[in-house]
Amino acid sequence: MREQDLSTARWQKSSYSGGEGNNCVETAGLAGMQAVRDSKNPDGPTVIFSADAWTAFLATLKA
Repeated sequence: MREQDLSTARWQKSSYSGGEGNNCVETAGLAGMQAVRDSKNPDGPTVIFSADAWTAFLATLKA
């Protein structure tokens, strides 16, 4: 799998993170993909999902 360039990604913190932000995730939309990372460790690992997998994941959470 090739590495994604995330240097220009526009990260958004979860609206459920609250004021303290201790257990948060951030997401960034990429071309046909969605990147997810731990907001406490922005230089740490990033998980990248296909757009279809991300949509299915969100639908499952909402169900």
